[in-house]
Amino acid sequence: MSARILVYTGKGGVGKTSVAAATALACADAGYRTIVMSTDIAHSLGDAFDRQLGPTPLEIAPNLWAQESDVFFNVARYWGRIQEYAASVLRWRGLDEVMAEEMTVLPGMDEVGSLLWIADHHDSGNYDVVVVDAAPTGETLRLLSLPEAARWWMEKVEPIGRKITKLTGPLIKRVVGMPMPGDDVFNAGEELFSRLEYMHALLTDHSKTSVRVVLTLEQVVIAEAQRSFTYFHLYGYPTDLVVANRVLPDEVGDYFRGWYEAQQRYGPLVEKTFHPIPVKKAPFFDREMVGVPLLRELSHALYDGQDPTQFFYRGRPYEVVRENGGFLLSVDLPFTEKEKINLSRHADELVIDLGTWRRTLVLPRILVDAPTEGARFDSGTLKVRFGTTAR
Repeated sequence: MSARILVYTGKGGVGKTSVAAATALACADAGYRTIVMSTDIAHSLGDAFDRQLGPTPLEIAPNLWAQESDVFFNVARYWGRIQEYAASVLRWRGLDEVMAEEMTVLPGMDEVGSLLWIADHHDSGNYDVVVVDAAPTGETLRLLSLPEAARWWMEKVEPIGRKITKLTGPLIKRVVGMPMPGDDVFNAGEELFSRLEYMHALLTDHSKTSVRVVLTLEQVVIAEAQRSFTYFHLYGYPTDLVVANRVLPDEVGDYFRGWYEAQQRYGPLVEKTFHPIPVKKAPFFDREMVGVPLLRELSHALYDGQDPTQFFYRGRPYEVVRENGGFLLSVDLPFTEKEKINLSRHADELVIDLGTWRRTLVLPRILVDAPTEGARFDSGTLKVRFGTTAR
């Protein structure tokens, strides 16, 4: 049995780490071998469990392991040969050994390494469930779009770079003394990118993975959750649950009355706008939810005996159907407007621009030679018409 993957994300400060930790504990209590890990460079998972965590899994309760990534550990594990080459270039430019190693730790390496751990844990056979306390939504979306960018780099740029290096590398090294990348460096890059591609396949697999959005009942938070929900659909990541966290009880005093009334207005709005994705509510507790006993209390309030690993919703972010002698490709883009969408097509690629985000959708084989005949946007769904396959 392959591992179930649950990714929790949300705007910073909404309590997604506590929700992810409580979910992992609920899975472990249900008998699943569970690993919970953080991809947020500002780690707080250890704080939630009130335990010191490290870059490798540590058992913290029966059936439960936890992990916080470390940038240098991840770089050595996943970027080793590439980093060695980059450091050699920097040393050639006069940097000392320590400074050269520091400079080769590029922004994003830690987060990418954290995501690659997901695939490792999935494949290890050691766990039934992998729970991910993801970075805040903006960073998570950038990371989740990385595999498509990596695929483009591998197909378009890397072969050219390898050829140029073979042709001119010996000359450059002989004339100026600069170290040139060998096949081992390019092979390491290909292996890294293939791992990213595999991780992408896992995270977009609707039979294994669910992305779950954590929010609080506040206007700004809800707006960001709607945008992230749209982008998850844009990139094909399956969302099956929304968690409304820190919901005030009815018996609040006068001090919290205004906040309570605002939540009462926003609660039905959230359920309506995210429909058919179900919304679960977690109460506002009168104490900080730190440590296993309190996290277990949160898990009981959140799931109320339900299995956290179940699929709370199953849907397809896009599909292709035959229609009127041609084909219709439908892409769900909830919470967006027609004016914000721009489409273009390049051979077997359909490019969807949505504000500052872009997705390149590789068309199914049946549509590669079919002419594009038009598009429309109805009720949150983009529908692109294709004619019959050109002959």
